[in-house]
Amino acid sequence: MTIQERLQPQYSMVTGGIDVMVPMRDGTRLAIDIYRPDADGKFPALLSLGTHNKAMQSPRIWESCRNQPGDSAIAPPGARAGDSRFWASRGYVHVIGNIRGVGNSDDGDPARDGKMDAYDLVEWMAAQPWCDGNVGMTGMSSYGRQQMLAAKNPSPHLKAIFPYSPGHMLKNQVYPGGVLHCEHYQSIVSHVTGKAYKETELTAEEEELWEEAMADPDFQMYAHIYNIIERKGQHNKRFYSAMVNRYESEDYAKKLDELKDIKVPMYTGTGWYGYTYKTHLQGMFNYWRYITDNPNMKMVMTPLARDRRPWIGMNEELLRWFDYWLKGIDTGIMDEPPIKLFVNGANKYRYADQWPLKETKWTKLYLDSWEKLRWNEFIPGSNDGIEQPDAFLQMPLNLTSKVQKLRYVSDPLPEDMEVTGPISFHFWAEIDQDDANWIISIKDLGPDIAVERTKKTHPDWPNLFEQEITRGWLKASHRHVDQERSRTGQPFHPLTRSKHQKVTPGEVLKYDVEIMPTSTLFRKDHRIVVEISSMDVPSGGNGISANQSQPYHVCSSKTTVHKVYRGQTYPSHLLLPVIPDPIS
Repeated sequence: MTIQERLQPQYSMVTGGIDVMVPMRDGTRLAIDIYRPDADGKFPALLSLGTHNKAMQSPRIWESCRNQPGDSAIAPPGARAGDSRFWASRGYVHVIGNIRGVGNSDDGDPARDGKMDAYDLVEWMAAQPWCDGNVGMTGMSSYGRQQMLAAKNPSPHLKAIFPYSPGHMLKNQVYPGGVLHCEHYQSIVSHVTGKAYKETELTAEEEELWEEAMADPDFQMYAHIYNIIERKGQHNKRFYSAMVNRYESEDYAKKLDELKDIKVPMYTGTGWYGYTYKTHLQGMFNYWRYITDNPNMKMVMTPLARDRRPWIGMNEELLRWFDYWLKGIDTGIMDEPPIKLFVNGANKYRYADQWPLKETKWTKLYLDSWEKLRWNEFIPGSNDGIEQPDAFLQMPLNLTSKVQKLRYVSDPLPEDMEVTGPISFHFWAEIDQDDANWIISIKDLGPDIAVERTKKTHPDWPNLFEQEITRGWLKASHRHVDQERSRTGQPFHPLTRSKHQKVTPGEVLKYDVEIMPTSTLFRKDHRIVVEISSMDVPSGGNGISANQSQPYHVCSSKTTVHKVYRGQTYPSHLLLPVIPDPIS
């Protein structure tokens, strides 16, 4: 049977139960919804387990909001479990559930008490009269992260997973470089808290962290953030926890090392969201990096556009994957190279056997005077380069909404250049305060629109189009690099309290910034741009970001002078993964 034939619906969908309460081994019940083929017999089953209210996946939502682009004003953001109608009509039972403490599931702490819940739920599904004993897991974001947790201790009936955009493991994946961002739902409504049904009780350690956060002038500058902190987690506990406990656990290495033994066949991926969607992009690549002993792994990187809601964007590939692992159909999916990458600019897919690509040529692009970028190194013992630093002064957001920056531009490229892989920026700088943010933006500047994303002309080059390709962040006090965990193009900042170190004002320090990876073809006659700033601003009013996928960051409340050094003594540079034979 061809993929076109398998894509044709064979059944209609029926609801097998809403809010079915399934008991776990400790008696806690998880609420699930069941959608199955309208036919007798046993079928393979797919589980989508997550933190988003499963009501967002109900038929009512499908009828009202289906096929919404991800950036639609009415796209249901939590509808990430997958397409129940698609699965039921092709001979799968689709089960959507919420972890303990979420939705209609019983209360409980999933991190502490629910570590075996996915195992128990898969076992329960395999024993049902509608299941043939073959179970997979699917879904994106939170639904993807729960798959990774399940795969660490899998049920014997869990045959394969497809965690798309699978969420983060560590703080440095959701807040790279320790620069905290305000998630899109942090807005003026955070001021309207009501009264909690019970008083929040903090331990002595939690009270100390709370007092530290309350005294932070950077948090005080953002009234909606301060209000969430002041309420001690009564309102928006997830964001409260991130702001109050800003440090990674000291045993972060253990969390990473635990991944290497995952053996469940896994197909993962995400979209090239660049700087806008750190959690998914960083989370996926870190899972790929640390799961080292799994022979049945595949990755796909899709175009820049966000997936439709409810999530349907990967249906064909999902079917090929689960037909192979759950139905035993040779779909050819395991005969293909393990990595499939969409190359922006070329707007074509590239296949690869490893990440980063084995043919990668690591290439340095140096900062030069007069805000230029150059490919050649500075000549030692010569007059090549000007040692005096470049500088900008940034006033805080309570004094200005104007973002100051340094901007370095290359000459036009003599030929197409493909940049595919991790990127890093290494530079020397000084500040006149004890801390600051560094925000590094990589842009494409050219005479035509090369990449499918919103473009604008630049005032200095009215005939050229400009777009941001990717970004990186680093808080100066989190500059410490874990050399053991770092790789070329990927400096690893542990973000632990023990490695946190404020800056001595006026001291010249080296900073190593991880830039979000990309796959982009810079066309001939285009220029590469590096921008260095320390602040961004909400795109709406009252702390509201007008675009949910572009969060702004908690920036310094102090006026700060930033000096960036380059030249022979301080060879500040961008490290690029250039592919010698670019796709065209």
